[in-house]
Amino acid sequence: MAGLLTGVGLPLTPEESVETFLGQSWKTIQRWAAEHGVRITEEFRIQYREAMFAAFEEELATVPGVEDALDAIALPTCVASSGSHEKIRFTLGLTGLLERFDGRIFSATEVEHGKPAPDLFLHAAASMGWEPATTAVIEDSPAGVAAGVAAGMTVFAYAGVTPAAKLDGARVFTDMAELPALLAS
Repeated sequence: MAGLLTGVGLPLTPEESVETFLGQSWKTIQRWAAEHGVRITEEFRIQYREAMFAAFEEELATVPGVEDALDAIALPTCVASSGSHEKIRFTLGLTGLLERFDGRIFSATEVEHGKPAPDLFLHAAASMGWEPATTAVIEDSPAGVAAGVAAGMTVFAYAGVTPAAKLDGARVFTDMAELPALLAS
């Protein structure tokens, strides 16, 4: 993203790109670019998608311990991501996690406002028949934490890419082995 935005006149380092866009929807990226005087074209989106998918094929791996954590969680689960359905299915497929969530995948493309608005989490909870107050969100971005808090859900935040200090409002953990016990509490 940083390279492509720099190429259209919006210079960003990779670190700034992560800081600005992690956990955010494509609409948010388009809106940010427009606010900075650049219209994101369909060609730009296609270039980004192709580069992102190629990088995923080379580098994407599961978070250490996530499969064991999922195996230990007896509660119903779903995925509610800022990514498109295509991206979510691609990444879950690459990591071998797609079957665990098949039929229970929700995308920001399904709601008017993506994270940090609560819309996506409220939509996923309603679709699954869950009440927000009894629903837990597992997040890894400030936007996702803000969305979960705004939805009135209990938020647990994995401090992997994002430093714990930027995950305000959540119970922060650093090892996926901790997650089942956190959810049980």
